Parts: sequence; structure tokens; C-alpha cells
Amino acid sequence: MNLIIDIGNTRVKAAVFNGETLLESKVYDNVSVILSDKAFISKAKRAIIGTVVKEQEDFYSALNAIIPTIIFNSETKIPLTNLYQSASTLGSDRLAASVGAYYLYPNANVLVIDVGTCIKYNFTNSKNEYLGGGISPGIQMKFKALQTFTSKLPLVEANFSYNELVGNNTQNSILSGVLNGSVAEIDGIISQYKLQFTDIICVLTGGDSEYLAKRLKNSIFAHQNLVIKGLNDILNYNSEHK
Repeated sequence: MNLIIDIGNTRVKAAVFNGETLLESKVYDNVSVILSDKAFISKAKRAIIGTVVKEQEDFYSALNAIIPTIIFNSETKIPLTNLYQSASTLGSDRLAASVGAYYLYPNANVLVIDVGTCIKYNFTNSKNEYLGGGISPGIQMKFKALQTFTSKLPLVEANFSYNELVGNNTQNSILSGVLNGSVAEIDGIISQYKLQFTDIICVLTGGDSEYLAKRLKNSIFAHQNLVIKGLNDILNYNSEHK
């Protein structure tokens, strides 16, 4: 039984797997709450932590004292060849999502698009080599940036039912710009990848994937928990290749 912990910029996700089967998942506000959830932790025999947040050594030490735990980083064994030039700065979520996609679509050109706090593009070629991709602001970040870096624009909450192109007031203009702009960005990036790589498989994951999957013109596969799945795959891989 595996305990998987994904520490993101806005929330902490945890899950328990039996082999490759997801049994239970939870969302926490912070890592300290996980340590107090002893009944959840006790279901697992080993754990892995993936984090995009710095300074998690105290949490790692506390969890490792309960069950054997590894922190996923650039030194962790993975079934892909990582050709990213600054591997030590590569976000664990980006690589974990690509590992998860590799187990679903091995020996294929795969573009994983993770739409959360940021929109992250991660490409693995048919030789199972991770090459890199791109990072841009996510939907919520765009709304916040418009309010933060202007003097008059308000902070608008995402309304995913809004589908108009022409906004007839300031709030709707922001909704149109952010939502339609994000869809156009992702569709445009996918089209560019298709021009450069043949037979590409596009996989969408992350918090805003449900909304975007309905709006994108390009053909995609949606996998909501791809990062969590990838971390579980990495933990299993390291257990098998000690």
C-alpha cells in the first residue's frame, strides 16, 4: 500500500494506492493536517512526497519516522530519460505527470498539459525521453494579475459557464479575455506541437481540466489525477529497482 502526497502551490493532495489502484484520496490545507490524520497514514507501508514548495524537510522527517518515505527529486529513479538541461529546477509535478502518461502511453510522443496554478506543458518523445515544455500563468493567476497590476480592474471570480466572446461590461470582458484566451493559448500550443511531432497524444490534467476539456478544439485525453498516478508509478518503480 502506497501513500502519495503532492504538495502544490495552493493545496496538498494525498492518496492511498494498492498497487496501481487508487483506493482513497484527500485534499488538505497544509501538511501538518496530514500528520494528524494517523488513520489515513497507517493504511500505507511506504510513501512518496512530490512538492513544488521549498523547505519541506521537517514534514519529510516527521512522515519518514512513521513510514519509509522518499522525496521525489532529480536524483530519484524514473523510467524516462530526463533530458531537461536544469533537471534540479524541474518541478516534481511536471515530471510526475509525464511519468504517469508514460505508463498509459509508452513509446509515444506525448504532450501533457497540467492546468492548475500555472499551465504547464510537458513533452516526452517516442524514445521515452522527457524534453521539457513550457509554463504560463493559470486561469486563477490571470484573474489575480489583472487586479494586482492595474489600478481600476476588479478581481473577477472564474465563471466557467460564461462562453461569450464579446464581453458587454468590465467583468464579462475579463471573463472573456481570461477564459477564451486560455483556451486559444492551449489549442494554439497543441497545434504547434503537432506541426513538429507526428502522431502526438495530448493529455490534459489538473484542477481546471474539466472545464478546458469541453472547450478545446484539439483531440485530447483527460486524466484528472495524473500527477498523483505518476508519483505512485515512481514509488513502485523505485521499490522494484532498489
